[in-house]
Amino acid sequence: MTAVPLSVLDLVPVPSGSTAAQALRNTIDLAVAAERAGYARYWLAEHHLNPGVAGSASTVVIGAVAAATATIRVGSAATLVGNVRGLQIAETFGTLAALYGPRIDLGLGRSGAPAPGTAPPPAPTPRGDEVVDGLLVPAPFPFRIAPGSRFALQGELLGRVPGDVERFDDELALVRALFAGDWTRDGSVVEAPPAGGADVELWIHGSTGGASARAAGALGLPYGANYHSSPGTVLDSVRAYREAFRPGVLDAPHVIVSADVVAAASAAEADELALGYDRWVHSIRSGVGAIAYPTPSWARAHPVDASVAAAVADRVATRFVGDAAHVADRLEVLQRVTGADELLVTTITHDHAARVRSHQLLAGEWARRSAAASRAVTPAGAGGRGDDGSR
Repeated sequence: MTAVPLSVLDLVPVPSGSTAAQALRNTIDLAVAAERAGYARYWLAEHHLNPGVAGSASTVVIGAVAAATATIRVGSAATLVGNVRGLQIAETFGTLAALYGPRIDLGLGRSGAPAPGTAPPPAPTPRGDEVVDGLLVPAPFPFRIAPGSRFALQGELLGRVPGDVERFDDELALVRALFAGDWTRDGSVVEAPPAGGADVELWIHGSTGGASARAAGALGLPYGANYHSSPGTVLDSVRAYREAFRPGVLDAPHVIVSADVVAAASAAEADELALGYDRWVHSIRSGVGAIAYPTPSWARAHPVDASVAAAVADRVATRFVGDAAHVADRLEVLQRVTGADELLVTTITHDHAARVRSHQLLAGEWARRSAAASRAVTPAGAGGRGDDGSR
């Protein structure tokens, strides 16, 4: 297998006992380390009203990361339409590209927190856990937004109104037209500097295989599918995108698939670092808001009860934890089953140094496999002189 490019998704987690300010400084440190380690992209996620996540102003963090790095692509996964309007998105990312050059990625997604009064999305079709060619695809999680939860409060405070989700296609079209410099009103082109002509790579992100996947496919855009947050729907998501794909921006489908990983020098160390993940995921899913990520010792002393464990079993079972070789093995399975053209890894541990080390170990193992794969597919002497001494 030829190893595909590996990139980083950063949620800017806040470790217990630390601060949001330190978490943001940790992100800059990790981004610099990721660039040195050879990762292709460094993407920031957008989350609001979560005490344990400091990446709420993701576009500001993108600028800080781009300023601290030189070659790695930097962007969003995802900027959520409904939280911000198309004009603001185009102007913001045009500004980032003007400041930091043609290495800015804009990932657009539909917001998961609806406007007040909006009907919830339909539940996924019930089914059991499946293992597809070695990859666990658990039963889809029946996500529901409870009244009074932080998800509902987000919709209120961000000013969402009914119809925001349905306007995604219109907002996407506006962003693309502003970048192209050909958006018109009353027959005249309306410019939105520095958006016009901005060299920004546009992606669509989705989880369920619904409208986002179809929109990306219909426009021939690259697509991001989430195994890390919605493992039960990742194959549906990728399939819907590929079925809808028509040549557009791209001539062929292009998919990046995310995974949650922890790599360490040994399996035992990785298991230790991974403690607390169940309670952290549950704090998000329950609508309470992400807690500060606990220490392994605290997590060991405060195990979750059976109901909490059941509510997050799909996420815990699909997190790749172990030494770098084991994590790389699991990523290769994920790539093979989904047909991903790129992989996106996110890692959360209490100790920042351990998180940096996890990325470094994985990058080293991935680079070794990529080099071995390249040698395996390149015939001896290829690229050298021919039989007659010519090149």
